Amino acid sequence: MNYLDQYRRWLNSDKLSAQERDELKSIENNPTEIKERFSAQMTFGTGGLRSTMKVGLANMNRHTVAHATQGLANLINEQNRGADGVVIAHDCRNHSTEFAEVCARVLYANGIRVYMFDALRPTPELSFSLRHYHCVAGINITASHNPKQYNGYKAYWEDGAQLPPEHAETVAAAIASLDVFDDVKIGDLNEGIQTGKIRILGAETDELYLDVVSREAVNPVAVKAVADTFSVVYTPLHGTGYHLVPEILHRQGFKNVYTVAEQCIIDGNFPTVEKPNPEYPAAFVLGRELADRVGSDLIVATDPDADRVGVMTRKKDGTFCTITGNQMGALLLDYIIRAHEENGTMPPEPYVVKSIVSTSLVKKICEAHGVKLYDVLTGFKFIGEVMEKHVQSGHGSFLLGFEESYGYLKGTYARDKDAVVAAMLICEMAAYYKTKGISLYEALERLFAEYGFHLEQNDEIYMEGLDGSAKIAAMMDSLRKRPPVSFGCSKVAKIGDYLSGTFIDFVTGEKTPTGLPSSNVLYFLLENKDVIVARPSGTEPKIKFYFLLSGKTPAETEEKLVGYQTTLNGYKN
Repeated sequence: MNYLDQYRRWLNSDKLSAQERDELKSIENNPTEIKERFSAQMTFGTGGLRSTMKVGLANMNRHTVAHATQGLANLINEQNRGADGVVIAHDCRNHSTEFAEVCARVLYANGIRVYMFDALRPTPELSFSLRHYHCVAGINITASHNPKQYNGYKAYWEDGAQLPPEHAETVAAAIASLDVFDDVKIGDLNEGIQTGKIRILGAETDELYLDVVSREAVNPVAVKAVADTFSVVYTPLHGTGYHLVPEILHRQGFKNVYTVAEQCIIDGNFPTVEKPNPEYPAAFVLGRELADRVGSDLIVATDPDADRVGVMTRKKDGTFCTITGNQMGALLLDYIIRAHEENGTMPPEPYVVKSIVSTSLVKKICEAHGVKLYDVLTGFKFIGEVMEKHVQSGHGSFLLGFEESYGYLKGTYARDKDAVVAAMLICEMAAYYKTKGISLYEALERLFAEYGFHLEQNDEIYMEGLDGSAKIAAMMDSLRKRPPVSFGCSKVAKIGDYLSGTFIDFVTGEKTPTGLPSSNVLYFLLENKDVIVARPSGTEPKIKFYFLLSGKTPAETEEKLVGYQTTLNGYKN
């Protein structure tokens, strides 16, 4: 069935509402739009689904959400795990509540027990909850930090991490074999609730979650020491952190927590920001205005599903600056390790997990303190896999997992990044350094003084439209077939192709395995130990380039970055 046939079938289906039918009628003279919506369905992978919210096979809507859930239900029932149940959560986005209810109705109709939150909740609370209630799977309706027109579907398995590849493939195959309308079972939500097959989760689960988060505090004495003078501004960017982040800070003894009122309003249109992403300084505009009025030490922002956290701190001159995701990962790790060493509480066989695109400064910190470091592919599920292996073996103590994209986890209660525990630890760390008379910015300067200056930057090339994926594939193919022998003035020492699973030494020609799963990622190690990584985004139509550099001075390092970027420019066309 071609895309025009699909369009006509949807248009004439009795499963569509009048509003949905009107939306499709409005594009009947727009063949490009019809093709974009109906030429192919969304790809279900280990990250689930993500797309713009429109009526169509290639978009997020109640029909495609039900379709995906039927595929997951088939997997669960094939394993006879329906009685174990599935936890469902959602964020603040438009249609998120509706999509979550659709998931519950499909699971109920398939005889699967459901635990559904009564309102929006952070992604990490979903991960915690499915582990706590011993469920087989979890579903979270969220598009994380994407713009307002997006929504997404994240599927989790019993360990609390997103679906492993083999299960994602099984679900994807089931979805492909099922008709989006005829093969999906839909039950009655109220009936499911009344029969007890759909259980509503509320404040009792929040309490369980806050309890385990609070146990991850490293040095709460520091908070008490400066509680009267330390202050923090917090913004949830209209999302799920609006209640639990301020609550955990108050419970840890922070007295002066100021919230950005305009951004505590739950609104999927994100009216105060163009992009609800704490990686961007623009998301902090209102927070900075409030921070200057109240004289706060710190500004903390979480994304809509509260799994990522961004921070701005004051410099010596009193102005605010951003602490990047890489810098915060290094700061947190150094703080956690030193706190354990100072208190004599370092657990046995400590280890840390980070993604291969995250700062090399962490490696130096781990080496200096005898802590084992694991590098994994991008995606917190890979961090979760390392954690689970250690739990199963009975060896190793997890100190921290993090990704450069502002995601952190301390504690084994969940298997996804958690902005709630990260916000708590970041504020505690800032309070600790305040007792020493310095800010987080000055603490970062001390790290650089000890280990050398480090600079990380991400460049993105968007390739949208019907031919976007082809352009992305072509650029990655070009980098593979004619890889640069040098970047700027620095020669390439090794190339890691994670798709083929090999590292190639440019001098000897020797091939060695990457030791990680297959993934469309290219890793360039230069002779001067700088690293450049190229990988297509798993959630947006773009290629991301990661520059992980170090040098004696900021000026020297930034000069190298310009040379590296110039080399890559030759591959853009």
